[in-house]
Amino acid sequence: MSEGDTNTPTGEIDNDDPLYKPPPEKSIDEILAADQEDESLRKYKEALLGQAQSGTIVVEPNDLRKVLVKRLVLVVADRPELALDLTGDISKLKKETFSIKEGVSYKIRIEFIVQREIVHGLKYVQKTYRLGVPVDKMTHMVGSYAPKGEIQSYTTPSEDAPSGMMARGAYTVQSLFTDDDKHEHLKWEWTFEIKKDWKD
Repeated sequence: MSEGDTNTPTGEIDNDDPLYKPPPEKSIDEILAADQEDESLRKYKEALLGQAQSGTIVVEPNDLRKVLVKRLVLVVADRPELALDLTGDISKLKKETFSIKEGVSYKIRIEFIVQREIVHGLKYVQKTYRLGVPVDKMTHMVGSYAPKGEIQSYTTPSEDAPSGMMARGAYTVQSLFTDDDKHEHLKWEWTFEIKKDWKD
């Protein structure tokens, strides 16, 4: 999609579910303090929280966010991975276009760091547009994550790219990484183009 395209959508991603009520947010200390009399539950929580229980984990001290989204990776069997670096100026991502072969099966992997506190109910929301018209929306429940000193990731189930002559062309995607408390950890736009064959 060209840099001057005026059809790029600017609407908000709707991630509200009126029937869903998130659990109250709790700190790591509160979670560990609860149910102390239940030995098996206590051990389970300690194993689940891992290194987070030994103190606050801060991977990037100058960044006060709890979730740092690092990369979006397009995963296709028997093909090199295509990655978007989400650590720099994300406004430039609209000018970089993935070329995807029509009809191919692919997955999306989100790589991120959780620091400082547990984050509850992470979700990845993606809206796809063609010529400014919405053509697809998907929401993936990523889960709750304790802080860790290394990158964690979530991979979506397989999706099939559109196929056929009418499906070929440029698409704009709005991506949002959010959570139960409606914190927008990162929102970005990127583009891909469906082609008859791979562009090597």
